[in-house]
Amino acid sequence: MSRCETLADTPGLPKSAEGDPVFDEPWQAQAFAMTVRLHEQGVFSWAEWAEALSREVHRPGRAVDGADYFECWVTALSSLLSARGVASEAEQTALSDRWARAAEATPHGKPILLENAG
Repeated sequence: MSRCETLADTPGLPKSAEGDPVFDEPWQAQAFAMTVRLHEQGVFSWAEWAEALSREVHRPGRAVDGADYFECWVTALSSLLSARGVASEAEQTALSDRWARAAEATPHGKPILLENAG
């Protein structure tokens, strides 16, 4: 079984009738793809990923219906990136803030470019 197939078998991952992952928003697919790629590059093992995601999914206050599943996903990925020294929480927050400023500075219908953050 390939690593991608293993990740696609993540418990709780929303799936189509055919068994393929489904995403309500583009950012969810991007988070999934980043996780797959980082796992393939050896940033974290499957066991580490499963543990981090499980910890977030079962954290008190999470949606009982799983509506916040991909928020859990992103939080777990962020935690792993910080723990592995890829990007600290402060670095991740700063980059997120730069993207938000770039989005605000970008005219509607134009690509969002990080250099627009000012």
